[in-house]
Amino acid sequence: MRWWDIDPVLALERALFPEDAWSRGMFWSELAHARGPEATRRYLVAEDAEDGEGDGGGRIVGYAGLASAGETADVQTIAVAREHWGTGLGARLLTELLRAATAFECAEVLLECRVDNVRAQKLYERFGFEPIGFRRGYYQPGNVDALVMRLATLPDSASAAGAPSVQGTEIND
Repeated sequence: MRWWDIDPVLALERALFPEDAWSRGMFWSELAHARGPEATRRYLVAEDAEDGEGDGGGRIVGYAGLASAGETADVQTIAVAREHWGTGLGARLLTELLRAATAFECAEVLLECRVDNVRAQKLYERFGFEPIGFRRGYYQPGNVDALVMRLATLPDSASAAGAPSVQGTEIND
């Protein structure tokens, strides 16, 4: 993800998470820590290949981000446009985040997931994440609890959970 991706990412963010969407400033702040030798973040976008050639010229249909601190990484966000649900794109984005966690030399990966987001929980469980607790009232408004999940041992970055490839979608950082 680059600065020029922020506007289309924001549009998708607002469509998927209207009540608790990230702001432009939040994305700018995260991207400020994603470049250079001291980088602690990794943000990706997935684009629909307009011409089927995967040249990065398509519409953004997903994005994901990871933050690292010492030996711990935290999945900050994963989002996939509704028309791409069930295509394996979420798994592919998660695979790339786990590769980034390995590159950051993190021993564990944490994430929070809405307790009512069963689709996401199943994805994370497929990758070996296990529930370790709750954050009460984490998602606002609505006072929705978050399920905290942890992956203690990262899968081999080359074959993370056998994540499917997605035709016509390109992942870009």
